[in-house]
Amino acid sequence: MSVTTITVTTQYLTFKLGEEIFALDVAKVREILDFTTVTKVPQTPNYMRGVINLRGSVVPVLDLRLKFGMSATEKTVNTCVIVVDTVLDGEPMVLGVLADSVQEVIDLEPEQIEPAPRIGNRINIDFIQGMGKHNEMFMMILDIDRVFTAEVLAPLQEIVEELTGAAHG
Repeated sequence: MSVTTITVTTQYLTFKLGEEIFALDVAKVREILDFTTVTKVPQTPNYMRGVINLRGSVVPVLDLRLKFGMSATEKTVNTCVIVVDTVLDGEPMVLGVLADSVQEVIDLEPEQIEPAPRIGNRINIDFIQGMGKHNEMFMMILDIDRVFTAEVLAPLQEIVEELTGAAHG
């Protein structure tokens, strides 16, 4: 969804990675959890921190800081897991993404959102829906369905299915 398709006031959950503020459409957010023990899964990308058990479901936890080229998320009193609904090849998938801290839920009017800046041809910014401005602060609005590509999520889906099958078998 590009900025041109945002025509109504939308609520966003804002969160921090380092000093940067990011936002997700609240319709994609299932819940926010304290950062608890994450079970590491061998032979996964470094930004795949592991899996958690969410009321009997296996949920992969991904570190957005690592995905965005930052240092790994450190566990602090404010670190949390934002559980989101995303889509992989038309199939719903639940993911957990680490955030340094969750800020607030805000309303953004369409005129408060600008297109994502073009940063040359080498940097893929397809996962940025736009730049939001709220109380003189800019934030990157993420399209969570595009942050992690099918090439990344497909192996995670297989891992989840294997772990779920092992738990039920």
